[in-house]
Amino acid sequence: MTKTPTFRPATLADAAALAVLVDIAGEGGPNRLWLDMAGPGQSALEVGRERARREEGGFSYRHATVAEIGEEIVACLIGYRLDDPYDLSDVDELPAMFQPLVRLEAQAPGTWYVNVLATFPEHRGQGLGLELLEIANGRAHESGASAASIIVGSWNERASRLYRRAGYEQIASERAVLPPDLPQSGDWILMTRPLTSGATA
Repeated sequence: MTKTPTFRPATLADAAALAVLVDIAGEGGPNRLWLDMAGPGQSALEVGRERARREEGGFSYRHATVAEIGEEIVACLIGYRLDDPYDLSDVDELPAMFQPLVRLEAQAPGTWYVNVLATFPEHRGQGLGLELLEIANGRAHESGASAASIIVGSWNERASRLYRRAGYEQIASERAVLPPDLPQSGDWILMTRPLTSGATA
């Protein structure tokens, strides 16, 4: 019998699970980035865990909601409201792989941005993604945003279907710049969902 999932704000103790889920959402890209940042004898996931433990920054446990079944973390949502106006003055100084993502974010200023939505493989197909997207809508309303936004790779058809089912529509795209050893290729697609005043989480 499948247990009912529960949802709660993430804590410092969840940092390791968040790092793994972020790498799943990024399809291995975060692991490669963290490996480049690692010090001598440090693993990529150690770097990811450290970043999840930060009090500030986009990838911080403070922006995360986790889904649990029993005492096991099975999925997560990381999101926050984007700046409005959105500052692109330093975009050319970022690593090439992040520049198209930041340019897309700049096309949705003031929206509540779903940075990460990820579920461990063995718990997919249980509706956790839709439930977390409804939580995102609630957070967006609390922040005063008029829309929610998300970016997905054109190669990730399963995720794209989920977001369309949740009411998101494509508004822009940028060619993805990915590490050469990754199998994916295509575009990053920015999707948004207008929020109505009567919607609830």
